[in-house]
Amino acid sequence: MTAKKTDLSFYDPESVPDGSGYRIGILVSSWNEEITGALLKGSITSLTTNGVSPEDIITRHVPGSYELPQAAAMMIDSLEPDAVICIGCVIQGETRHFEFICQAVANGCMELGIESATPVIFGVLTTDTYEQAKERAGGSHGNKGEEAAIAALRMAALRKNLEE
Repeated sequence: MTAKKTDLSFYDPESVPDGSGYRIGILVSSWNEEITGALLKGSITSLTTNGVSPEDIITRHVPGSYELPQAAAMMIDSLEPDAVICIGCVIQGETRHFEFICQAVANGCMELGIESATPVIFGVLTTDTYEQAKERAGGSHGNKGEEAAIAALRMAALRKNLEE
């Protein structure tokens, strides 16, 4: 059975790994808190629906999206989660600041995931408008926080499978 999401991404709920026993870190940017809060809620709901115990979900807040990769590195070093979800929201403004932040955060998350071998999931919205962000945080395009949680479970399961 395939579930169709309003954002047109398809996935088979039966193919989502059981999250029982996984420890998942979630880092959340406090900037654009209405959006990041909705993404966080979507991630937690998706994780618990798929077997992750609420006690095994470690949530911490950071000032902004730019701080997500550094905080993820700290979390990996100190708490050794099976995966880390980085949640943020960067909205285009009138300057190039948007480009610098988005590029730095995306590269930082990817580099950390490669260097640490711990999945670091990029759950950062990079939109042109606040309305677009709302559409992706529980609106007409679904909740990207849910999708980030599914990616975290799939990558944690892949890592575990490769280590066996």
